[in-house]
Amino acid sequence: MIAVDTNILIRFLTQDDNKQYKKALNLIKKYKIFIPDTVIQETEWVLRFAYKFEVAEICHAFTALFGLENIKINNPEHISNVIKWHKQGLDFSDAMHLSNSGKANCLYSFDKSFVKSAQKVSSCEVRLP
Repeated sequence: MIAVDTNILIRFLTQDDNKQYKKALNLIKKYKIFIPDTVIQETEWVLRFAYKFEVAEICHAFTALFGLENIKINNPEHISNVIKWHKQGLDFSDAMHLSNSGKANCLYSFDKSFVKSAQKVSSCEVRLP
């Protein structure tokens, strides 16, 4: 098994550089691939800001990618929640924070939008300090 960095996923998902896309595709075809949570989070950010992907496009790309037999992620249930909550309007990074805080009694944030949105998607309490 090998792990990949964000730029490998970006080339694979966007195919914006044919030479690098072919190399990324070759890696994904040849190996079992581990994708760290930090790479998933950074990939979402790059797709959203640099490539102007919409929420639905990002969620579709991740669902398809993580559905490949040779792709392994740290916690599929966690990432599934993140994708689901992102589709429901929660910021992707906030969804990651919320999902990672599942064992905590409460998550505090100064982000009023996050607090309000989190109440709609999770039983984990998110509140202002």
